[in-house]
Amino acid sequence: MPQRENKSGDSLRINREITAQEVRLIAADGAAIGVVSIRDALEAAAVERLDLVEISPKAEPPVCKVMDYGKYRYEQQKKKNEARKNQKIIDVKEIQLRPGIDDHDLDVKMRAAERFLKSGDKVKITMRFRGREISHQAVGLQVLNQISGKLEDIAKLDAPPKLEGKQYLMILTPITRQA
Repeated sequence: MPQRENKSGDSLRINREITAQEVRLIAADGAAIGVVSIRDALEAAAVERLDLVEISPKAEPPVCKVMDYGKYRYEQQKKKNEARKNQKIIDVKEIQLRPGIDDHDLDVKMRAAERFLKSGDKVKITMRFRGREISHQAVGLQVLNQISGKLEDIAKLDAPPKLEGKQYLMILTPITRQA
């Protein structure tokens, strides 16, 4: 029988939603009570003013535990939110250049790339060629190699310079330091 979702959207069955005639019961304190009828299990949960939750429906007989279901769902949601809060999202920041870039302008772009890399983001460097600049691809490649050389102590080359249409693309990834 396929397991349906209950009213709360969970796949766990609680109280009267449990269809088995006999269940292996676990008390609220974690002690194993044994195999009992579903009626006795529901009575035991009612006496303690808690819910009967089917935690292992595929077992023979299904395993049910007496617990506060609302508190259980709250704890699960808290764990999920904590895990989401602790994960680091890595963004890809883009820096665009032209082959005839001046030294000072290149330094400004390098400082921006360095700042992005130190904050843990990847950096995508795009060298755009306009008009007849495409015939001087070596100049653009030289600038990209200069950038990767200057940033090699804080970044590694994830994707080497690659010509795509009228632009070179290069991706740098921050080097993670183990303490």
